[in-house]
Amino acid sequence: MLTFYHYAKCSTCIKAKRHLTALGHSLKEIDLTTDPPPAKELAALITKSGRPYTDFLNRSGVQYREENMKEKVKRLSEGEILRILASNGRLIKRPIVTDGKRVTVGFDAREFDTLWSTSLTVK
Repeated sequence: MLTFYHYAKCSTCIKAKRHLTALGHSLKEIDLTTDPPPAKELAALITKSGRPYTDFLNRSGVQYREENMKEKVKRLSEGEILRILASNGRLIKRPIVTDGKRVTVGFDAREFDTLWSTSLTVK
């Protein structure tokens, strides 16, 4: 089972969910807007993804602009940014998908096909 961090009204999340279920996955769904991961968990997801923490910022969201996150990223530490993200899930790019070992952020059909279709056979 994959853990699927999402926002139910997000069209990208809806597409990603359809794609994952078409690949045969069952999902443990967690709404980022009502239940964002704690900063420590978010840091672990970022580490497992192999991507910089800035890839986990929802740069296209209204909250990003309202919170002036572009400037905050320039002057605050990664830990401080993660605490902000943990307190406001709308600032987190979505969806985040994990099997506990691997993590993707955002939706790219080719990446999902490559990473998540093989996970059905990985134990």
